[in-house]
Amino acid sequence: MLQRKYELLRPLLDERSMRLCAAADAVALGRGGPSLVSKASGLSRTTIYVGLSDLEPGITSPDVHPKPVGRVRRSGGGRKNLTENDPGLVDDLDKLVDPVTRGDPESPLRWTCKSTTKLAKELRAQGHQVSQRTVWTLLDQLDYSMQSNRKTLEGAEHPDRDSQFLHIAEKVRQFQQAGFPVISVDTKKKELIGRFKNPGREWEEKGRPVDVNGHDFADKELGKVVPYGVYDLTHNQGWVSVGINHDTAEFAIATIRRWWKRMGIRLYPQAPELLIMADGGGSNGSRVRLWKIELQKLVQELNMTIHVCHFPPGTSKWNKIEHRMFCHITANWRGKPLTSHEVIVNLIGNTKTGLQIQAELDTGSYPTGIQVSDEDLAQVCMEKADFHGEWNYRISPRPK
Repeated sequence: MLQRKYELLRPLLDERSMRLCAAADAVALGRGGPSLVSKASGLSRTTIYVGLSDLEPGITSPDVHPKPVGRVRRSGGGRKNLTENDPGLVDDLDKLVDPVTRGDPESPLRWTCKSTTKLAKELRAQGHQVSQRTVWTLLDQLDYSMQSNRKTLEGAEHPDRDSQFLHIAEKVRQFQQAGFPVISVDTKKKELIGRFKNPGREWEEKGRPVDVNGHDFADKELGKVVPYGVYDLTHNQGWVSVGINHDTAEFAIATIRRWWKRMGIRLYPQAPELLIMADGGGSNGSRVRLWKIELQKLVQELNMTIHVCHFPPGTSKWNKIEHRMFCHITANWRGKPLTSHEVIVNLIGNTKTGLQIQAELDTGSYPTGIQVSDEDLAQVCMEKADFHGEWNYRISPRPK
C-alpha cells in the first residue's frame, strides 16, 4: 500500500516534497520507519533523514539545518553526474562490451566473463573512478541487459530447406486427412543413472536440498540410458523406449515396433501406410543403411508401406517431438536425480500436460558397427521421391 502511494506521488512531487512526505511517514510509523519507507519509496535512508531534519531541525544531528523556504536543495547540494566529470567513461565502457569487441583478440575482456565487477576493474585500470553499481546503471542506460545464449544458428542453410519443410507439411496433411498415422521420431539426450545433479529446482524443506554426487562420471554399473521417442502428431500421444545399450538404427526401429504394438495399432487398425518424420542424422539418419534395412523388416512384419521424410541438415530443432514431447519430459523431472531405470521410466510415463506418454525399459542389446553391403541394400524395396529422394522415400513390402 505504501509503495503504491509513492508510485502515485512521484510524478507530482519535487525532490523536497517527496523527501518531506517520506519523513512524515517515517515518523508516523515509529521504530524502523525510515527503513520501511526507504524500501517502499525507493529513497535512500540518508535522504529520509535529511527530510526528518527539514521537518524537525536537530532531530537527526545538531549540525544539520533546514534549507531556506522555497529551495529544493541547499546551495551547491547534490553530486555532479559522474559522466559530466568523466566524459570519456561511457565511450570506454561501450568499447568494452560492444558486440564488435567479442571477436577482437586485443579487447582486454575478450577471454573473460564480462561481469560488472570486471568491467569496473578494467575501467579503473584505464583511469576512471567508477564502482560496480555505477557500471550496472550505465549499461542499463546504454540499452545493454543480461542475456543468455540463444540457439538460432543452424550452420550452412540448404537451398531447398524451405521447400523440404513445405513438402513435409503437405505429406502430413495428406496422411492425416486420410486417417493414416503420422509420427515424429528422435533420440533424447543420454542420461546418467545415479545420484547426479539434474538441472532445475524443486520444492524442498528449507536448508535440506537433495544431496547428489560432486562429479558427473558415469557409474560403471548403472551407466547411461538412451531414451528414444515416438510422437503421434494426430492424437498427441507418445512412446519412449528407455534403452540401456547403444543408440543404433536397430534400436530405433525396435522402438517404433513397440509403439505400434502398444499404441499405434489400436488407433489405426486398418491403416495401410505410415509416415515417419526423422532428423537427417543420428541412428535414423538419411544416410544410415542399417536404418533402411531395419525399416524393411518392420514393413514385412506389419505388411504396411512406410514413408519417410527427413528434415534438412541442421534443422533438428524443428522436429515436432522436440517441443511437443521431450521438453515436457525434461520439465517433469527437473531437479530430480535419475537414480534408477525405474525412476526414469516412471517420470517419463507420468508426464502430464494434456499429452499421454507411455514408457518402457528396453534391455535388449544393440551392437554397433554392423556393416550393410550394397547387395543387402539393393534388397530393400525402396522408392525415392522425385524431390530429394535422399530425404523422401517409401519402403514397401516385398512381393510374395
